[in-house]
Amino acid sequence: MNAMASATGAGHRQMMVIAGEASGDQHGAAVVRSITRRGEEVSFFGIGGGALRKAGVEIVVDADQLSVVGITEVAARLPGLWRGIATAKDMLRNRRPHLLLLIDFPDFNLHVAACAKRLGIPVLYYISPQIWAWRRGRVAKIRDRVNHMAVILPFEAAFYRQNRVPVSFVGHPLADRYAALPGAPVEQPPAPVLGLLPGSREREVIGHLPAMLDAAHRIRRRTPGLRVIVSVAGSVPVATVDRVLRATGSGHMVEVVKGPVEKVYRASSLVVAVSGTVTLEAAFFATPLIIIYRVSRLSYTLGKRLIRVPYIGLINLLAEEEIAPELIQDDVTGPKIAATVTEMFEDPPRLRRIRERMRRLRQHLGGPGASKRVADLALGFLFPDGKAL
Repeated sequence: MNAMASATGAGHRQMMVIAGEASGDQHGAAVVRSITRRGEEVSFFGIGGGALRKAGVEIVVDADQLSVVGITEVAARLPGLWRGIATAKDMLRNRRPHLLLLIDFPDFNLHVAACAKRLGIPVLYYISPQIWAWRRGRVAKIRDRVNHMAVILPFEAAFYRQNRVPVSFVGHPLADRYAALPGAPVEQPPAPVLGLLPGSREREVIGHLPAMLDAAHRIRRRTPGLRVIVSVAGSVPVATVDRVLRATGSGHMVEVVKGPVEKVYRASSLVVAVSGTVTLEAAFFATPLIIIYRVSRLSYTLGKRLIRVPYIGLINLLAEEEIAPELIQDDVTGPKIAATVTEMFEDPPRLRRIRERMRRLRQHLGGPGASKRVADLALGFLFPDGKAL
């Protein structure tokens, strides 16, 4: 049944979905499609983007203007975020869905969850905020406001169990996308290829790509045959990358690839990537990488005091060791990136060890079927008498 279906019939259920970022929009859409395929009488509405809309969700608020990163960056967008939160609460009060599905986006979603709790609307939270890394005090809010957590990393399940929060490890949605991927080779490609992944947000690209391109210029002087590929995420205008290429005089030496990041991972000997989910994708291709990240000075100063984990890269957290070097804040410079890349290029045995370690990490991300498992949890709330199952 489509999102605009009227709530007729005793069996009809409504599910509200909130996904404030592009990745959450995709993951939420996969859950909605999984529920729809069951043939149950469920309609969907909420906050999201094109993927959720295409899956049949009535988008009341478009999430494009809500996505931000960094403490000071959030502060600059607070008026819009508060308006979005107020609209979400109005939707809960006026439409009274049978379930609220929240996807990541914690600074927004936990406010909305509090309203759902007061209204007696159950809350299923898919893709945990990284409270195990910083601001751990938020676990008390989650325990109070969320009925069930559906987490995508195994150590997250252990964290929530320790804190007495109902939780299910559903596996990582990347395992669905790359289910048919053959075992990646352990050997480095014969010709050196450097992939640059400057981020999925325009601000990240503007903040990181110049230093990455400076590094590429420096590396090419030592490695004349170097091929350089710049990945442009679907959420970033190609024009933004083109402006940076012109400003740095780099257009002649790079290939620009728009769309899925797997194209870059397949082609690259080594990748320099802005921290995020794409760094975890490296495990599916066994591609060695260097993780970089830089935010505003204030965001970094405040965040450094709050972060309680030894690494920022998901792949390193999963491995419980630094298999991917991390360059943070003041270390995100052309010379430092170039030195780290060159050191790795010149150590083939190290690259082979990294590739093999990454191949083994895939086993910890769960098998395919994350969205189906979340759909099962959702249907359990939507049809508590079990009729949907």
